[in-house]
Amino acid sequence: MILNSGKFTEKKLSLIIKKASEKKDIQQKICFISRNFLGTPYKSSTLIGDKNSKEIFVINLEGIDCFTFIDYVEAMRISSSFNEFLINVKKIRYKSGKVSFKNRNHFFTDWKYSNKKFIDDVTLSVSDNKAICIEKILNLKEDGSKILEDIPVKKRKIFYIPSNTINKRIINNLKTGDYIGIYSEMQGLDVSHTGIIIKKSKNIFLRHASSQKKFRKVIDSEFTSYIKKKPGIIVFRPKE
Repeated sequence: MILNSGKFTEKKLSLIIKKASEKKDIQQKICFISRNFLGTPYKSSTLIGDKNSKEIFVINLEGIDCFTFIDYVEAMRISSSFNEFLINVKKIRYKSGKVSFKNRNHFFTDWKYSNKKFIDDVTLSVSDNKAICIEKILNLKEDGSKILEDIPVKKRKIFYIPSNTINKRIINNLKTGDYIGIYSEMQGLDVSHTGIIIKKSKNIFLRHASSQKKFRKVIDSEFTSYIKKKPGIIVFRPKE
């Protein structure tokens, strides 16, 4: 295992996890945990492993991307100690918690199947009957090649809510702590980005690790403005 805790010491992480575990409300718990990541630098490709090299279990909190961000937040949510956190990152990131490149949850919608113990796909139920169902062939590009070599092509039925249909009822149905996938129209992909819904008073934000040049860190973006130019959203909700 490789552990790079960045600005977090083991003591600080333990304290965050302990304080979070004392919160009975999932929404408060995820809001609290994710708030500690605000300002953490964006960094891609922090995980080690591909078809040519052995997968190594990595926890890198010095820099995170949009997917490792939600990995770490969800793992902390279901943990009550630092050691549990280490175990739970494996459970969230890999099918059956078995560390290998093939077992890694490469796609957001992999969570629906690998992590169904921890999350529900609530896209349909929050959609105010606006959700669209589409069948996508994940990992297969338009030219017939794979996005990720050595990973099987997957035919998958996906529900998403088009951005131009997101109304006040849908906004009201979303909850702090919901994991959001920004639906991708690109062949072979399910989402292009991920984040977490955060509601503050009458405002709604997407807390996410932004790769934009002007940010390159974990930020809160006003959700309705952010989503306007995106194709749509997939919504996963953490289970009690």
